[in-house]
Amino acid sequence: MLDSIKKNAKGIALMVVSATCLCFGQLIWKMMPGVQILPLIAGFALYGVGALVMIVAFKFGSLSVLQPMNSISYILSAILAYFVLGEVISLKKGIAIIVIMTGVILLAGGDSDD
Repeated sequence: MLDSIKKNAKGIALMVVSATCLCFGQLIWKMMPGVQILPLIAGFALYGVGALVMIVAFKFGSLSVLQPMNSISYILSAILAYFVLGEVISLKKGIAIIVIMTGVILLAGGDSDD
């Protein structure tokens, strides 16, 4: 498991950066009152940066490990919604976050020969 994480470490780190950019882009759109051009552009810019970082990440690891890392964005979105927007993380959402995180960890460590 650790060998897989080490092998894909750069790609995993870049996927986390990508997911973070996507989440902050969404947060900007959610917080924007009405349609305003600057927040709209900022959100799209973060989305674009996230997509470019994701493309680069795929050069540094196995697709079967890195692609599922996109699900980190669900976790980050829930955490941002809780702290920034005051949304509630119910027991069901909390369990889902734990399940997603467990899956991400297992997949990150799953790129080995055993």
